[in-house]
Amino acid sequence: MTADPPPPEGTGRDARIIALIGTGHFLSHFYMLCLPPLFLIWREEFGASYAELGLAVALMAGTTALLQTPVGFWVDRYGARPFLVGGTLLMALSVSAMAAAPGIWAIWLLAVLSGIGNSVIHPADYAILAGSIDKSRMGRAFALHTFTGNLGFALAPPVIAVLAAAMGWRGALLLVGLLGVPVVLAILVQSRILRDQAKPRKTGEEPSGREVLLSRPILLFFAFFLLSSMAGSGIQAFVITVLGKLWGTPVAVASMVLTGYMVGATAGTLVGGWVADATKRNLIGFVVVLTGFAIAMILVLGLLPLPEFLLPVVGLLGGLALGASRTPRDVMLKDAAPPGQIGKVFGFVSAGLPLGGAITPVPLGFLIDMGYPGLVLPVVAALLALSLLCAGSAQADARSRRAAAVPAE
Repeated sequence: MTADPPPPEGTGRDARIIALIGTGHFLSHFYMLCLPPLFLIWREEFGASYAELGLAVALMAGTTALLQTPVGFWVDRYGARPFLVGGTLLMALSVSAMAAAPGIWAIWLLAVLSGIGNSVIHPADYAILAGSIDKSRMGRAFALHTFTGNLGFALAPPVIAVLAAAMGWRGALLLVGLLGVPVVLAILVQSRILRDQAKPRKTGEEPSGREVLLSRPILLFFAFFLLSSMAGSGIQAFVITVLGKLWGTPVAVASMVLTGYMVGATAGTLVGGWVADATKRNLIGFVVVLTGFAIAMILVLGLLPLPEFLLPVVGLLGGLALGASRTPRDVMLKDAAPPGQIGKVFGFVSAGLPLGGAITPVPLGFLIDMGYPGLVLPVVAALLALSLLCAGSAQADARSRRAAAVPAE
């Protein structure tokens, strides 16, 4: 079987690739948050408890996180395109099938199936981007990939709420699920421009996949992603509560702080992509400066009483700094991954994101319950500081390994 001839290079081809991959990533995140707006309706229609309703989201997210790493191994071995097509189709059809669910048990089953489909997105997307996009535009490609995912998170709740009011919840899920079908068709039609990551010629001395994932730099990157996600989850879950308890901030104003943070974090990814392409030699320095600034903004919110009009501005600046640091983080991980093993590396490391989001809310909630709301934001800042230590160590270790490999090659 002969390989496809390489498609012509250029910004137009890269734009088409990013549009295809980004649309699938948008749907992945959209489907993850299209269920919570329907909880009240399902509670009444199915007689389900809130725990049973929450289990639907937990099953989808948990299945995704659990399967990302094994899917990454398959992506590296067999190529990313068939998994991307099959996973996106399964994810979309599972959501549309929920429209016919006779009870909450069917929602659970379909949530697991959708999570299986969703698990291919990160390993397949990054393997294709690494193999298809011109290196001079890799940072912006990763940034747009992250941006489309965040956009899916942001749009899912209001879109589902509007559609459910207009056509009922079954019609809403059927419609948004079937929207994935033309995306799959577009990927199939354009699949010739989606190239897999380059694979080096085997010499018999390559580390096994398990050795790669358990190597010190990759474990440190996993810790970096995990701690960053723990911090972000803490802000999203409790900044409104903490500001109210510490400074008596009205809910409307505190909600604007969270909105400012989320808007800044989403927009910041695009800034970070541009910087990652322009400053390739000192990405870790860029990440340290931005994360340090975000830590300062978080501590300002938690330690200093500010005028109410300044609070959303501080939240926006903190989110912008953190968002801008995410794309250089992804580029550093790509550079640390051995050739031909990007799928498993991103599958494993990005599993730290949902895991981190699941860890933080309960212990931080206990701090508030015990009467220590003032400790929440300093704990978040400490988690970000620890993530920087992991990032710096991972980058230094990865560089030393690459330098040691050059004479051997």
